[in-house]
Amino acid sequence: MTHDEVWRAIERFANDHGMSCSGLAKCSGLDPTTFNRSKRWSKEGQPRWPSTNSISKILASTGSKIQDFTKYIDDSDSVPHD
Repeated sequence: MTHDEVWRAIERFANDHGMSCSGLAKCSGLDPTTFNRSKRWSKEGQPRWPSTNSISKILASTGSKIQDFTKYIDDSDSVPHD
């Protein structure tokens, strides 16, 4: 599981729930910029991973289980729909 795979999974997850990443964040009670591409790397170039709290909130707001989300990480054939 890589940094890029987790972020692509969030993009796919949002899309499959009929939302943008921003919409998914808002629906989950998070700041709308939580999943912005600009927040995925620090100013020093270090990867920023989504928090487990953020993942937990998107699961709760969509009625999904962690197993549902991890399918998006494992699905290397999918392409994000931005």
